[in-house]
Amino acid sequence: MSNLAALVYVLFLLFIVLRLFRKPAGGAVDYIVAGRRLTLPAFTASLVTTWYGGILGVGEYTFRHGVSNWLVFGVPYYLYAGVFAMWLARRARRSEVLTMPDLLERRYGRPAALVGALVIFVMTAPAAYVLMLGVMVQFATGWPLWVGVVLGTGLSIAYVFRGGLRAVVATDMVQFVLMFVGFLVLVPVCTVKLGGWSYLRETLPPSHLTWDGGLGVQAVVVWYVIAMSTLVEPSFYQRCYAARSEKVAQRGIWAAIGLWIAFDFLTTTAGLYARAALPELANPVQSFPALAALVLPGFWQGLFTVGLLATIMSTVDSYAFLAAVTLGRDVVGRWRGADEETSLRWARRGLVVTAGLAIALALTAGSVITLWKALGSVGTPVLLVPLVTAHTSLRLDGRRVVMVMVASGVVAAAWLALGRGGPWLGVEAIFPGLLVSLAGLLGRKPNIPEKHHDSG
Repeated sequence: MSNLAALVYVLFLLFIVLRLFRKPAGGAVDYIVAGRRLTLPAFTASLVTTWYGGILGVGEYTFRHGVSNWLVFGVPYYLYAGVFAMWLARRARRSEVLTMPDLLERRYGRPAALVGALVIFVMTAPAAYVLMLGVMVQFATGWPLWVGVVLGTGLSIAYVFRGGLRAVVATDMVQFVLMFVGFLVLVPVCTVKLGGWSYLRETLPPSHLTWDGGLGVQAVVVWYVIAMSTLVEPSFYQRCYAARSEKVAQRGIWAAIGLWIAFDFLTTTAGLYARAALPELANPVQSFPALAALVLPGFWQGLFTVGLLATIMSTVDSYAFLAAVTLGRDVVGRWRGADEETSLRWARRGLVVTAGLAIALALTAGSVITLWKALGSVGTPVLLVPLVTAHTSLRLDGRRVVMVMVASGVVAAAWLALGRGGPWLGVEAIFPGLLVSLAGLLGRKPNIPEKHHDSG
């Protein structure tokens, strides 16, 4: 029965592939932002699934550090998503651009757009999520990790090639249901079979029920800085660009926050049960599938496994698409001055490059948390100040913006490299990167403000 559930899911994806290959997306607006026609349900479901693809990373962190998962991967992201909803969602939709580098070029010129596009490409290459797919396939089949990584990546991007964002959203609607159903089955069964709160309190290490998981203040606080990456999150901007209206963009993010809170409660609880019931588990990344194998019968275990696959694949396809568009259209196309049609051809070819890079990074890093932290620590300092100020009336010199973007990225990356055994000098890499960006762009008196129709 477990194999049957997985087979049905794979057949559904193949149906989407065949359907979309018969009718490919037409034109840049249709391919990149789905014709700007996303309704509130489609917007919300797609954003929820895309931004929660790190499901095995959540299980890994909760298994190691307990309820602090909620304070690390929950609360800070709700806060910044709320800031995005209040201040940026309507502005992003109103801008009528197709991608974030389009906005950077409009405000600061082509060099800034190219630097931003290169960083966005690296940040959106779905290496962490490809790694999770490989872990899932390895756990279910016993195949080598690299086989699962390659097969999962290929299946995830196949239906995006011709369908673009429409294909991503079409699958996300089903994957949204599957991700919730899986955990709505697992957590109640754990409560009945293993016990309730008293079982967790008696079985878990004491540090797992403390706010910091025994890691100390900085280990938690740094994620509140890394979570600023929400304000430069490409999937947020893309969904806002694709929304039917400004109201849909703003309300969709608020609805997504509520759903993330509910899902975080389920996943954190499941992670605690995994640590309590499987304390000797060799690879904490496998905590959720291992827990399901322990407590769920065949069919329900298969349904849960499909829910995990759906959660991960919904993020792989979305980020692979974003990375491919960024590489093909916003880097190669912009560099060569290509027209929109030629840039889209490059974007489709970029899927192959994106898949290759994601596979290489996944097999090299080996840890989901390591990948998230590294990419967020370098990318956020480069993009945060330029993108946020692009929605204001401040006028910043384009050449200065480019120099500061490069400098902040180099400083953060060098700091990260010097601290291979831990934060160099006890300071996380994102802090010096942000300091360079803030000092370089906002440290002096801003230039004369200008009126700008996107800042409203």
